[in-house]
Amino acid sequence: MENMTEKFAEFCAEIRYENLSSDVIKRTKLLILDTVGIIIRARHDAESTASLVAAIDRLEMSNGSCQVFSDKNSYSPSAAALLNGTLAHSLDFDDTHAEASLHSSAPILSAALAAAQMNKSSGQELITACVAGYEIQIRLGLAGGSSAHYKKGFHPTATCGVFGAVASAGYLMGLTKDQFVSAFGIALSQSAGSMQFLTDGAWTKRSHVGQAAQNGLNCATMAAEGFKGPSQAFEGQWGYLNAYASGGDLKKALEGLGSKFETLNLGVKPYPSCRYSHAAIDGIIDLKKELDFSIDDLDDIDIGLSETALNIIGYPLEDKQNPKSIVDGQFSMPFCAAVAAKSGGLKWDDYKDHLNNSDTLALCNKIKVNPDKDAEKCCPEFMSAKVKMVVKGKTYEKFVKIPKGEPENFMRDEEFISKFKGLTEPYLSNERVNQLTDLMLKIDQANNVNSIFEYSQIDL
Repeated sequence: MENMTEKFAEFCAEIRYENLSSDVIKRTKLLILDTVGIIIRARHDAESTASLVAAIDRLEMSNGSCQVFSDKNSYSPSAAALLNGTLAHSLDFDDTHAEASLHSSAPILSAALAAAQMNKSSGQELITACVAGYEIQIRLGLAGGSSAHYKKGFHPTATCGVFGAVASAGYLMGLTKDQFVSAFGIALSQSAGSMQFLTDGAWTKRSHVGQAAQNGLNCATMAAEGFKGPSQAFEGQWGYLNAYASGGDLKKALEGLGSKFETLNLGVKPYPSCRYSHAAIDGIIDLKKELDFSIDDLDDIDIGLSETALNIIGYPLEDKQNPKSIVDGQFSMPFCAAVAAKSGGLKWDDYKDHLNNSDTLALCNKIKVNPDKDAEKCCPEFMSAKVKMVVKGKTYEKFVKIPKGEPENFMRDEEFISKFKGLTEPYLSNERVNQLTDLMLKIDQANNVNSIFEYSQIDL
């Protein structure tokens, strides 16, 4: 078996900003802007944030040298990575890679930001670090196969994310190829994330990602100080691909490494819910615009999904039709569909407005989910869905192959800025929002990324 660990380490040690295409650089800046907006909103609105911050304080991890967006306190580097990473995933509004079925910026940017503050890194160095992390995490996810990984009960954003975090943090620390090999080996023992949260709306999906950022930063630091990890983290007998993915596909991990960038295949979410729900939401929104129906006119909605999607947002149907918490709602196709059918969209604030709304919950029970052969054919490349809707006794159907925000149906720059402003304006003044937006979009011109944190402080 080819030495995948060595190839990944070599890539991370040799990647350079000047060798990145303008498309990769621009895409990465937009992904950073998008993630920062999510972190700012989650710092104030996510119901899991207060307990996490209290735990960090109790562990005496405050009063360090690193900052968290929209937080006036300072933290140790590992705590900052944990907190930024958890916040970035707390709204389930962060970027995704369809085929690998994972989120990238939350663990990777968060580890990179902590390492960048430790090393007073420039904006160009931060961008390069993120690209290194994206490529490692996504390619590992592709090699492992998302559907099989999910069936084993793993959360790939976290299990693969710790290695991406190693790559981003390690790049900013200047790790050598041999040190990267050790860092990946150390991270093998930190690769974790269980899908058990789906059973009761627990908050651990969020903390998985923060812990991946934190652990990746820690592993890179240990390797930088000479700590040795096993040399075959991915292809070894008990390495990632054999222990987590039943062998995997090395070709998917290594093909085009350094020349073809999976970073460009990251999609961005227009809705704060599981990405598998988005194609159906798009379809419902389109039908609502076309038909201009009221909820009283709606007799039935049937949504066709792939098997992978059904196992995450469709089954067991009775539970999905009766969400009790925000996490339940984010992973409920019936709930997301009901909100979209009523309001013509899905926003973060819709959770508090609809989770206890009797009309919305009654509508959830009208919405069915079923396997769909067309959606299955598109999986895992695309998270497709088919919507069948009966309005006043007449049936309408719409198949959405590529949801809004995927690379082939990408959001415009103005839509990124609108999403960022929608997330941040409840807590920042218009002037502060505009300053931060401008700074983030020009982050490649920053000599030291530390300056971006001061513009995110709450001032309303």
